[in-house]
Amino acid sequence: MNMDRKTLLKHLVYLMFFIFLMATLNNIFYWDSLLWYFDVMQHTLGGLWVGMFFFYVFSTRFQTTSYANLCIAVVLSTILIGVLWEGYEYYIYQIISKMNFDIVDTIYDVFNDIVGSLLACWYFAKLIMPKVGNRLKSNNGQTS
Repeated sequence: MNMDRKTLLKHLVYLMFFIFLMATLNNIFYWDSLLWYFDVMQHTLGGLWVGMFFFYVFSTRFQTTSYANLCIAVVLSTILIGVLWEGYEYYIYQIISKMNFDIVDTIYDVFNDIVGSLLACWYFAKLIMPKVGNRLKSNNGQTS
């Protein structure tokens, strides 16, 4: 599968630093306490970054797979990372800090991770693949 790996990697690095900057500023200014949607934004951006990362990794390993199968693998992998992250948060908040666990917030966070991974699918299809003028081939050899 031909794609613009250099552009994808560059965007991955930029997004990683942006997320890091936002998290750092949140630790200073407590934006998550002031802005109800800050956590939504962070989880969506995190899902986007994880999705883009898995596109970067999977696109070299599964060169003959269809775009739909690649998207499914990316979304499922992002869900796995989101659930692992929520397990980490549960451990930190519930076990160490003795704070109450909020299952609704956890489900909402994973939902936002999924939204981010779907944005990664759109980003990959619309902004990365067209740069090389190539369509992904499906498993039966036809272009999709």
